[in-house]
Amino acid sequence: MCAQVKHPDIRKGDDGQLVYTRDEKGNRIPDFSYCGYMASEKPVPDVPARIFVPVTEGDATAGIQSAIDYVASLKPDKNGFRGAVLLGKGTFSVHGSLQMPYSGVVLRGSGPGPGGTILSGAGKIRQPLINIKGQDNRQYGDTIATANTFVPVNATEIPLVSTKGLKAGDKIYIRRISADSWIKTLEMEEFGGETGWIGWKPGDVDILWDRQITEVNGNTITIDVPLTEALDPQYGPAEVIPYTWTGRSSHNGVENLRLVSAYDTRNEKDEQHRWFGIIMENITDSWVRQVTFEHFAGGAVKLLSTVKKVTVEDCKSLDPVSEIGEPRRYTFYTEGQQTLFQRCYSEYGYHDFAVGGFGTPGPNAFVQCKAYLPYSFSGTIGSWASGVLFDVMEIDGRALSLKNREQAGRGAGWTASNSVFWESSASKIECYSPPTSRNWAFGVWGQFSGNGHWKDVNSHISPRSLYYSQLEERLGELPYDPYIIDLGTEPSSSPTIEQAAELTALAAQKNTELSGWIGRASERNPIPTEHHNIKKAEDLISSSSEKTVPVSRKIQLQNGWLTFGEKLLTGTRYTVQWWRGSLRKREIDRAAPHITRFSPGYTGTGYTDNLDEVVSYMAANNVAGIEHNYGLWYDRRRDDHERVRRLNGDGWPPFYEQPFLRSGEGEAWDRLSKYDLTRYNDWYWNRLKSFADRAEQQGKLLVHQQYFQHNILEAGAHWADSPWRPANNINHTGFPEPPPYAGDKRIFLAEQFYDVNHPVRRELHKQYIRKGLENFAGNSNVIQLTSAEYTGPLHFMEFWLDVVARWEEESGRDQWTGLSATKDVQDAILQDQKRSAVVDIIDIRYWYYKEDGSAYAPPGGKNLAPRQHARKMKTGKETPEQVYRAVREYRRKYPGKAVIYSTPGSGRFGWPVLMAGGSLPAIPEVDLPRFYTALPQMTVEESAPESVWVLQEEGNSYLLYFKDKATYKLNLENYRGNYDLYQVGLSDGKTTRKSTLRGGRRHTIDETDKLIFIVKR
Repeated sequence: MCAQVKHPDIRKGDDGQLVYTRDEKGNRIPDFSYCGYMASEKPVPDVPARIFVPVTEGDATAGIQSAIDYVASLKPDKNGFRGAVLLGKGTFSVHGSLQMPYSGVVLRGSGPGPGGTILSGAGKIRQPLINIKGQDNRQYGDTIATANTFVPVNATEIPLVSTKGLKAGDKIYIRRISADSWIKTLEMEEFGGETGWIGWKPGDVDILWDRQITEVNGNTITIDVPLTEALDPQYGPAEVIPYTWTGRSSHNGVENLRLVSAYDTRNEKDEQHRWFGIIMENITDSWVRQVTFEHFAGGAVKLLSTVKKVTVEDCKSLDPVSEIGEPRRYTFYTEGQQTLFQRCYSEYGYHDFAVGGFGTPGPNAFVQCKAYLPYSFSGTIGSWASGVLFDVMEIDGRALSLKNREQAGRGAGWTASNSVFWESSASKIECYSPPTSRNWAFGVWGQFSGNGHWKDVNSHISPRSLYYSQLEERLGELPYDPYIIDLGTEPSSSPTIEQAAELTALAAQKNTELSGWIGRASERNPIPTEHHNIKKAEDLISSSSEKTVPVSRKIQLQNGWLTFGEKLLTGTRYTVQWWRGSLRKREIDRAAPHITRFSPGYTGTGYTDNLDEVVSYMAANNVAGIEHNYGLWYDRRRDDHERVRRLNGDGWPPFYEQPFLRSGEGEAWDRLSKYDLTRYNDWYWNRLKSFADRAEQQGKLLVHQQYFQHNILEAGAHWADSPWRPANNINHTGFPEPPPYAGDKRIFLAEQFYDVNHPVRRELHKQYIRKGLENFAGNSNVIQLTSAEYTGPLHFMEFWLDVVARWEEESGRDQWTGLSATKDVQDAILQDQKRSAVVDIIDIRYWYYKEDGSAYAPPGGKNLAPRQHARKMKTGKETPEQVYRAVREYRRKYPGKAVIYSTPGSGRFGWPVLMAGGSLPAIPEVDLPRFYTALPQMTVEESAPESVWVLQEEGNSYLLYFKDKATYKLNLENYRGNYDLYQVGLSDGKTTRKSTLRGGRRHTIDETDKLIFIVKR
């Protein structure tokens, strides 16, 4: 006979205490009771109000923010609280986002119900209504490896190789590294077919517990909260990392009010409004209580991975407004640890009660919550959350789930380990146990599936709440009333006559519903709203609201050079990412800044970029401009290059936003609603405008590619989700449907797309081009180009320029209009006197002169993409001499226009471009300010020796580029004064002062492969 395998289990002993069965390795069901504010050891307090804010007309953002900032300036009390901001009754219109970055501040309303406080998020923005975010200034100590020994689930003692430098009270991270051996054991490296690109990679699903050392004994540490996953050396190493974190905020709260997102009532799927009510990040020991949320697209409360010990209680989410699909309507969501959601109600959500993220550490708990008619399941939705409890839950209409999602959620795979369903019901209970771990379901009701541990199904069990039973056992008594609704009836199928009579009488009474129970929270636990004898908001010294600083310096075209503040604009350019990406750390770490990338609820590079940070990145990295085009497709599912209609609307962020608005009507190929090409995505256009405004202050450029030709050529998937495809819009664009995929794989729609004689498409093109111009009216730092990868026909370029010219004439405004096309189209336009006059900038991008002097010049309008041309033609090699030749040729022919050089290899040829008179040369940052102010005054010295390129403002400044060993005779006979001679580093821009040249004489300069800058003192 086989030996019996003992699984971790739990039961109630004869003495009423919980009894835990451990397996042969010592693993047991985790203790979940450490969740919530102060680890549930203390009730949420009533913090004294310090300032009262009455309702006002207009935008209340600044007034409320001033009150928050005032309280933040007060000294904390012994418990860490500074005080509460008390909002009066009525509706406050909030046009921005309220920021709560400092510890000890509570935002309180005068009630969430009728006659209470409403914060109404106005405007077409996606910011959270309230953002509670501390500063991430963590400092890390030396990493210490754990001992090579097994540490079971729920352990608090961890052997290390050394405890040198560690002491009780230290805050530490315990990292369980997701090694290749573990991933292969779980079979998560791929999900079948060609899915390895979304499979787990080592390091993707590390678990990072945030703990405190309570004791050090030899080489063993004891921690304050048990582990929710075993440390098993056969599946990868673990380590301890001490840290300090002064910027993490704590003792914050939002309570006793209603948050509402104002939306376009004409569109029941509108997403041009607030996505989240409250987001917390870099926060601990805080709460949200007695708050009602209405209409938010993304969710009510979102707790990010740097959140710890937060309670969300007695909250309701009503009538969300959004498309249907991931990652929308994640109503009550956490990626943090020790977070507690209790007595929360949600209707019409998606993943209403969910744990996401990657390797999210536990414990986390949802206690006595209900989802009414959701569109999808609640449970764990990310990759490998450990130690999650769903306790006294009801999911009315969908599943409660712990399972392997496989490739859903961009390869979420196994979502949970060491997690428990307790005394809960759902339309379906999905409880699966992964290899190396287990999940449990006790006292559950519904349909069932999974290989997890099942016990007492279709039965009510005791204790009613596992969470509160564990908490009571840990503390000896409960620190506050859990307010668990009593079942209150006799469960027997054979009651006595007396019991039957009593139950019959009770049947005439209405049962207590959770939504109503939450609504009466203010009766059970009233929050004080007295505001006499406290400071009034009007008593604050009003600070002038932030004003837009007018841009005094504009980008100008000066002597054929693009300048800013009398200085030549130089530096690199890069193109925003337009496909690929994920929220996994390794891809976030290598992401570059973007403008219209959107990751709901996340801010930073790789997510939804902070635009100020984008401009700072440009300044710090010598980036002159960002080239922007809309995404190849909206969500990352299409990165697989399949052409099929998607199963559902579950998109994979980050999203590369499209310029058009979803209509709320019908169903596009990605299963979200169809686009309306006559209406525009305000978030997309406002982001571009906001970036341009910020960048202009710093003399940085936005190169705005109005179209993206990649959609209409090459792989058929490029067209599958395009807003212009008839299946994806409500505008009858007239393209063939189903698409005429060549060989059922490729797409050749350029000729039809560029057909401006089609009446519908012509008008749509015209409106769209004008939108791209109007959006940047008044900006001097936007260069308008027709399309990324444009190898299209002459007639569409003519049409585009005609629309630009008409707009400029009607508006009385000018834009920097660039001509970026194949050489034949470019030359034809430049020889067209009328259309050439519209062009300000000539962009050499899709052709170049080769080493042998001939031109690599694919013809335009041949329905081939740039790289398709390159595969069929002899591309040859770009050289400095031929780059110089190309730029110089067009500068001579068109001296009033700037010439930029943008071929794929242009980053190597910054100096030849500059020496030929080209703008935006990709040269390193030169550490001499006079260099940049001198250049716009210079012209090319045409009579210089062939081996030396020369720019000069005769008598004032000279720039000499010695290509080989050469001699240059500098004639200063007619000029007085002294001149400084600098050598400029070709690769790093560093300058070295070499000598002084005197005026009134000739000088001979002998150099080899050097750049010399000479300037009059």
